Amino acid sequence: MKRLTIAIPYTEDKQLETLTRQIINHPLADRILCLHQDAPPALPEGAKAIKVDAFFSGPAVNSLIESWQTDYLLLALPGGQVELGARVLERFVQVADDTGAALGYSDFRERNGDEITDHPLIDYQLGAIRDNFDFGSLILLSREAVETAMRERGGISSDIRWGGLYDLRLKLSINSTIFRIPEPLYTRVAVDSRATGEKIFDYVDPRKRDYQIEMEKIATEHLGRIGAQLEPNFAELPESREQFPVKASVIIPVRNRVKTIADAVRSALAQKTDFPFNVIVVDNHSTDGTTDVLRELAADNGMPNASKEENHGGAALSDSSHQPHHSHHSQETVKANGRLIHIIPSRTDYGIGGCWNEAIYSAHCGRYAVQLDSDDIYSSDNTLARIVAEFDSGKFAMVIGSYTIVDFDLNELPPGLIDHREWTRENGRNNALRINGLGAPRAFDMAVLRRIGLPNTSYGEDYAVALRVSREYEIGRIYDSLYFARRWSGNSDSALPLQTANRYDTYKDRLRTIEILARQQFNARKKTKGATQ
Repeated sequence: MKRLTIAIPYTEDKQLETLTRQIINHPLADRILCLHQDAPPALPEGAKAIKVDAFFSGPAVNSLIESWQTDYLLLALPGGQVELGARVLERFVQVADDTGAALGYSDFRERNGDEITDHPLIDYQLGAIRDNFDFGSLILLSREAVETAMRERGGISSDIRWGGLYDLRLKLSINSTIFRIPEPLYTRVAVDSRATGEKIFDYVDPRKRDYQIEMEKIATEHLGRIGAQLEPNFAELPESREQFPVKASVIIPVRNRVKTIADAVRSALAQKTDFPFNVIVVDNHSTDGTTDVLRELAADNGMPNASKEENHGGAALSDSSHQPHHSHHSQETVKANGRLIHIIPSRTDYGIGGCWNEAIYSAHCGRYAVQLDSDDIYSSDNTLARIVAEFDSGKFAMVIGSYTIVDFDLNELPPGLIDHREWTRENGRNNALRINGLGAPRAFDMAVLRRIGLPNTSYGEDYAVALRVSREYEIGRIYDSLYFARRWSGNSDSALPLQTANRYDTYKDRLRTIEILARQQFNARKKTKGATQ
């Protein structure tokens, strides 16, 4: 029974020829549709040409749907030549029948020269609304689900230039299942072989500004359909009755960054301000000499009568110890010398978020906490003053600057300045659910941050707290470069193993899931309150 239509974008990687040869006489296959942007290619027998302005634009997706009459459509995505495994079509259709999935995708194997390795993907969830979600190279669409979604949620606009498939996928996800088959059903020869550290900034590439704006519009409309869109109405900042030792603290969590930590600390200590500040380094039990570097810096940066060692809550672990506000049992080494506070937590189970919590709940923390990664440096001695000036306006619970990507020697690397100019006051906190980050350096008002805290992870902890803050409060933006983000082989995200990259992507999607659920409840409560007034 001919239950399957196959659609293949025409590219130069011979995918059309390869797949056509494997599929053309298959008993499930009705016909093959070839999407092409230029002059009609010389098609293999049995393939029909569909001319499109761009792959997966609104008109292209609509043309595809109009040309597809079978139960299912198997769509090959650009990005690698595919070789089908045994009984792939049967398996896709069988799982779709059994699960009622609107969209199905599967794991695959990756060929790199003579080496073939498994390439598992991750499961789809409510928060997987980013437009760069990795479905691999083959997806199966249910015609019944597509027709239902378009009837209930609206068709695909002909004005969409790139995001027609993205729009369709989001509409399908509302009332239907998007299902991953955890089996390697095909082998792919990949086109993009860049390491994770090279891909990490694709979503904010300023050369794709028009693309990002369109994707933001599609994502925001989706949030509106599921009751998670926020209007630009912000809560007033809570009053803080706490006493702070300084106005601002630069927070530097660190573990094993002996090559870069001195540059980071000196960059922070060199800030010029008309208010008191300090630098809190939370040294997460470094073993590579980082701790010795920090002790030397503390000794070198003392001020007359400012050096002190504190011992609170028990015997010292080394030089001294200090008990933070948030724990009655934690002992930690604290050396406060002038502006530099060097903390070694007693706990050994901290990620970056846990180190941040040690700093922000300590008695040393100022009213505002400003981020500096141990790999990076501020771009000038005015960065801290510039950020605090934004807080002094009284509007913002969080301020985020812009940064320039550089190599270890501070030479600029593409795409250069990352300023997140896609952010708007009206819609930034909605679009934040689509993208992978909000920028740097990040800074927080303790009146808000101490009520929230950070998750104890070493990836996504900053994104989690930014989403949470943005749900209620306004975030200020500075579009000038305040920060040099150094990319080098020692970066924790420079070349992640696939298993780690998948774990990170799953976690960020889970953070989005949590936030979408929270915003749905937030809107529902507000609606109920409005109805009773």
